[in-house]
Amino acid sequence: MTTVFDILTVTCFIGLVIAFFQFTDRERSTLLHFLLAGVVFAVANQVGNGGHFYLAAILVLAGIGYAALGARR
Repeated sequence: MTTVFDILTVTCFIGLVIAFFQFTDRERSTLLHFLLAGVVFAVANQVGNGGHFYLAAILVLAGIGYAALGARR
């Protein structure tokens, strides 16, 4: 891990795993929502490493928001 976005997105992904096991009912639909958020974090990492910092930050925030909505469901 060499960039800020590597550390940030891996931390968010670890947070997704912890949230899935601690705060959800572990259903398949919840897992699919979290999977989508994980894909958004991966894309944000690549975009951030490509030099588009603002777009990557927006994607990270969108992924966090979507995961929070998926966990509340």
